This record gives sequence, C-alpha cells and structure tokens, in this order.
Amino acid sequence: MRRRYQEILAIDFFDSPLRSRVETLLQRADQPSDRKSGAARKMKLEEYQNRLWITRPRPGIDRVSSAWLIRRFIDPKARFIFGNDPGTHPDSIPFDMFVAEGFGHRGEDCTFETLCKVFSIRDSKVKHVAQIIHDADLGDEKFGRPEGQGLDQVLNGWARQDISDDELLRRGIELIEGLYRATP
Repeated sequence: MRRRYQEILAIDFFDSPLRSRVETLLQRADQPSDRKSGAARKMKLEEYQNRLWITRPRPGIDRVSSAWLIRRFIDPKARFIFGNDPGTHPDSIPFDMFVAEGFGHRGEDCTFETLCKVFSIRDSKVKHVAQIIHDADLGDEKFGRPEGQGLDQVLNGWARQDISDDELLRRGIELIEGLYRATP
C-alpha cells in the first residue's frame, strides 16, 4: 500500500486535501493489532458456499488471484461484485478492501495468503502461486519471485482497456489458472 501511495505522491501536483487523511490511515495501519498480527482463526468452508463476494473495482493481482483461489478452493459457485462500500451489499463477503471485516492483508501477508491460511489450503502449487502473488502485490521480494511482475503488468494493461471489471476478473482468473497449471 505504501508503494502505491508513494507512486501517487510522485504525480500529485495538486497536493490533494485527502493526503493527510491517507497518511493518518497508513500510520494507523502500521500500528500492531490482533488483526494485523497475522494470527488468523480458521474458517469452515461450509459457511462460505454459494456466496456473494465483494472487492474494489479494477481488480489487480491480489484481488484477481484471490477470486481465483475463492472459486477454485473455497466457494466453487462464488459470485463476485465490485464496489467501494461492502455496506451496500450487507450479505456479501468483502475481500481485499479497506474495511475491518472480511479478508484482506494481515501482518506481512497479502489477501491471497490470508485466504490460504484461514481456509487451511495446503496445496503445494497454491503455495508456489502465493509466493508469486505476494512478491508482485507487496513488491518486497520476500520470496524472490520476479515472474509475478509480468502477471501484474498484464493485469494493469487490461485494466487500462475499455473492459468491464467482470471481464478483467474473468481474464485474470484464466491467467492465474494457467500459472497454477504450469507450476510443477
């Protein structure tokens, strides 16, 4: 998140009045809490079947791969919608949103890793994919998986095209499925 914030600052020639609010939120995000500790309680798959999942518009690498993981390993009949306020769809499950409820970054984990942990997904190929997604999303090179940057660039290119969020997600899910199947 900080990396993206720095990118925005570099082109924010108008010194947005929301800058101080964002800085406050980032400082608050850096403070330790139970949610950020990385400790995750385990979830029961049966409670997350045939559900509506919500995430922010123009999904990037973490949201697309999380949607793939949800549909492939958690909720095969998952439906996805996009919005900035999960309160507009109270029965939806938020993921990778800036809200306390739902699933998102925890500790040093991206949303994809959080979902793997809370749903006890132990597939070795998923672990490999998780490392790629982590490095691409957080940009910290923790796992030394540079191939994620290429996936991220493809998704960013698609996001700049005149396609819907649904189409962007559909293409992204196919991309991640290809990555998963190519993993030894």
